[in-house]
Amino acid sequence: MPPTVQINRRTKIVATVGPASRDKSTIAKLITAGVDVFRLNFSHGSADEHAEVARVVREEAKAQQRYVGILADLQGPKIRISSFRNGSVDLVTGDRFILDSSVDEREGDERRVGFAYEAMLSSLSPGDVLLLDDGRVRLLVDSIEAPRIDCKVLVGGALGSRKGINKLGGGIAAPALTEKDLADIESFGKVKPDFVAVSFVSQVSDIEEARSRLVAHAKDASVIAKIERAEVVADSQLLESILRASDGVMVARGDLGVEVGDAELIGIQKNLISLSRKLDRIVITATQMMESMINSTMPTRAEVFDVANAVLDGTDAVMLSAETAVGDYPVNVVRAMADAALGAERHPVARTSGYRMDREFPNAKVAIAMAAMYAANHLQNVRGIACLTESGGTPLLMSRLSSGLPIFGLSSNVRTLARLSLCRGVVPLFFDAESFGQDNLETSAIEFLTANEYVCKGDSLLLTRGELMGVVGSTNMMKILIC
Repeated sequence: MPPTVQINRRTKIVATVGPASRDKSTIAKLITAGVDVFRLNFSHGSADEHAEVARVVREEAKAQQRYVGILADLQGPKIRISSFRNGSVDLVTGDRFILDSSVDEREGDERRVGFAYEAMLSSLSPGDVLLLDDGRVRLLVDSIEAPRIDCKVLVGGALGSRKGINKLGGGIAAPALTEKDLADIESFGKVKPDFVAVSFVSQVSDIEEARSRLVAHAKDASVIAKIERAEVVADSQLLESILRASDGVMVARGDLGVEVGDAELIGIQKNLISLSRKLDRIVITATQMMESMINSTMPTRAEVFDVANAVLDGTDAVMLSAETAVGDYPVNVVRAMADAALGAERHPVARTSGYRMDREFPNAKVAIAMAAMYAANHLQNVRGIACLTESGGTPLLMSRLSSGLPIFGLSSNVRTLARLSLCRGVVPLFFDAESFGQDNLETSAIEFLTANEYVCKGDSLLLTRGELMGVVGSTNMMKILIC
């Protein structure tokens, strides 16, 4: 019997693996609860540890007859202060404070602290506001004279070691791929990720370099651009060019929210989701979606609404970070997120779409994908769309159009099936079309879906395929079948 909740729920769930969730038993429970993709955070842990987690995930997913993706999230150039002698300090509003790259790594105090990224000096000017520890502490830059930045404390408070530095409005230049990231990419032959997230993307060349580096180690991986720089979302042409260069984007609300402010972030999130769908790109909404459940068995009503809002906007996936990595109730939070997504998807807004109504279709594959979805949404008794696919391109296109019907991505390519685990509304299923003759293919697909109770006898089913099976991009046929 198929996992009903995963078929009924269209929005996918990404869960971060950490100390609270990396053991085999918990991973199995998380898959049962509804996780579609596991995120491996390369800011922590070794390559061997991540490779072992990936192996366990695939083993447990296979046992549950699920295709679950692996997302490798590169750390990127996280700019941080160094450490304080006593672990932390209390800064008082109005006092002076100095950031000085010549200060020893562990010798920070109430007057000054070190930092390692000296190139930051060229990105700052007097009058800039620096945001430390996600904006909890704010410093006004008075003067810059290498190796120090003299500041006035605008907003004081406790400041711990190794906290991040952002600039209000963005603009601290740093390469997206660090030496650590390049070393991590070299380890991907062990991990075999389905998706690779590139942090702090600021230009198209960041994505291009990531792709070229991945060729030797994870050539099949889809590249996800993490949108977390204020200057990127402020430039619509730059943003669109980054999306076009990527396979998908992550609305990384942590650093992005710090740089633009939470009030601005609301509209930016909606725009990013809308633009990603228009450009046929996958989109993940991330950061603090159910933060209270790190220590609580239930989410707040505001958190449920936050998840529901992203779902109604059309996000492909919602992501959990600390909630599943270090939280006390990782399985509970996945169930709560699944419930919130399902609740939002029952609303008619989540099932209607005017997507591409006013646009020409560039090729037969797009025409068939769109025709199938419109037909499915307007024909009575249709219970799903079966899509025979090699690369996953056609079900991805279908998933851009809102519907309450499942899209069954049928493929014999396990990497394609894993990548479809992140597409909204797509149920990836192993089906070896080449083992059936052309004359028996459609009958065999119906028998497969009915035998596994994905559809019932008498249901209508839309099926798309290419005349030439086994050829990428050849979809050019659609049929309406009775099961």
